Amino acid sequence: MKRLRQLRKEKNLTQIQMQILTGIDQSDYSKIENGKRYYTFEQCKRIALALETSMDYLAGLTDEKKPYPRGEGCREEE
Repeated sequence: MKRLRQLRKEKNLTQIQMQILTGIDQSDYSKIENGKRYYTFEQCKRIALALETSMDYLAGLTDEKKPYPRGEGCREEE
């Protein structure tokens, strides 16, 4: 979860701010960041949106930090 911490720090965000942006409790977020807990698909999606990156980057499947372009039909589920 090195990338997660690195991106958060690059954006000058605290874990509390990540809690506000993602809805993931700070203690759970800390465990995810420290590799003591895995995130769910939904949590990964929220984190990627908050950190303006892709889920693939967070998973280590690409080295491209930039998020994929979103189409007009793509939107956050309510």
